[in-house]
Amino acid sequence: MLKKVALALVGIVVAAIGVVLCLALTKPDEFRVERSAVINAAPDKIYAVVSDFHRSPEWSPFEKLDPNVKRSFSGPESGKGARYSWVGNADAGEGYMEVMELEPPTKLLLKLHFDKPMEGDSTVAYVLEPQDSATKMTWSMHGPNTFMGKVMQVFMNCDTMMGTFMEQGLANLKSICEK
Repeated sequence: MLKKVALALVGIVVAAIGVVLCLALTKPDEFRVERSAVINAAPDKIYAVVSDFHRSPEWSPFEKLDPNVKRSFSGPESGKGARYSWVGNADAGEGYMEVMELEPPTKLLLKLHFDKPMEGDSTVAYVLEPQDSATKMTWSMHGPNTFMGKVMQVFMNCDTMMGTFMEQGLANLKSICEK
């Protein structure tokens, strides 16, 4: 009897793993998360904040994940090749951002690389569009969706999770730049 129960439990676990893996296979090969906000400030004022990695603690919600994060900067002070690296707790992880392309004051493309908690690369874009006396800022992130990323998407909505951080960051930028 105990052997039958154990086999039944093993069968259920194997079936559950199979279902999760099958669902993961239905997830897209790439991911994209995007949020926008209108900020009552000129594009150059907003660009000055987002293009300066030293100012990230002022507005980026990711900076709040670990108050003891270790930051370092390399490459040029600003512009193409400027790099911001961090080593933090399990929430903040470890990685770097590097400026790949810029068109001041309307566009900034960054390479985002994580070593921990899980290795991965993506592209972050800040696009600023003037709208009369305001600016529409769009913050997006996209990249390949690894198999582990697909498995995670079975259990969580990455658009909602990342989008919440982006919305907070845009609100922080709005507060800073509208002063």
